[in-house]
Amino acid sequence: MDKNARIYVAGHRGMVGSALVRKLEASGYRNLVTRTHAELDLTDQAAVNRFFASEQIDVVLLAAARVGGILANATQPGEFLYENLVIETNVIHAAYRANVDRLVFFGSSCIYPKMCPQPIREAYLLTSELEPTNDAYAIAKIAGLKLCDAYNREYGTRYVALMPTNLYGPNDNYDLKNSHVLPALIRKAHEARLHGDRALTVWGSGTPRREFLHVDDLAAATLFVLEHDVNTGVFNVGVGEDLSIRELAETICEVVGFEGELQFDASKPDGTPRKLLDVSRLAEMGWRASIGLVVGVGSTYREFAAKYEEKFATPSFEMAARA
Repeated sequence: MDKNARIYVAGHRGMVGSALVRKLEASGYRNLVTRTHAELDLTDQAAVNRFFASEQIDVVLLAAARVGGILANATQPGEFLYENLVIETNVIHAAYRANVDRLVFFGSSCIYPKMCPQPIREAYLLTSELEPTNDAYAIAKIAGLKLCDAYNREYGTRYVALMPTNLYGPNDNYDLKNSHVLPALIRKAHEARLHGDRALTVWGSGTPRREFLHVDDLAAATLFVLEHDVNTGVFNVGVGEDLSIRELAETICEVVGFEGELQFDASKPDGTPRKLLDVSRLAEMGWRASIGLVVGVGSTYREFAAKYEEKFATPSFEMAARA
């Protein structure tokens, strides 16, 4: 890919978008285009059209989305479905109208049916029912990847859809009401250690199995796709290995240094029993994830801990700490 290509990273302040910017800059791409939400509201179709008409974009990396964990998805399905549909339709259609030849759309492993055979192949999409706790988000992402495919077939565009497994890493969301399981557990373990708690409560039974990919690996996979002329299709991006939520919690507690007991609240939803992606398509092309879970969690936790007092500490905890 041309190092001087004008690459628009939509959602550059988020976890995925910021990882893409880091990877592109480290690889010599300097002509990056970014806009904050205040500068460009991607739910405003007219504003998006004006942006693409004036910026002469060559490549779009569509990482902007409304995201959240199991609680946020279950309690705000209308917002998740509407906002994600509007963002992706506005950006994809405006990119086509502006003759943008290449676009990468980022979905999620939640697009696949709840009771999928494991590991999950791309061909299993739409073969049975979705997990109801996040079906709104999944439907929006399915619509986005289908829109990319439809434009490729009708207009000859080169729009690729990447479906990452559960992501974590720098700039993650640690809000306990809206975050995903890994960052939520990092925060819980950190605060439990600081408080001297004897136990840490984990949502669900602890038995569901999940796969976790460091966001820097997703950025590396994205650049691999662009530089190796992968032009169309849907591709899983993961590590090809999973572990139980209990094992994840134990790993995080070990990294954080919390030595108390783990308690599992079975009254809270488990979600899909297992989500392990078949990552053979990208592997056959020559790309594999390289950041192991312990290493990745360790670096992620160090970043979180460095920012904790400023960004995450609750007022009640700060008062108790001063006392």
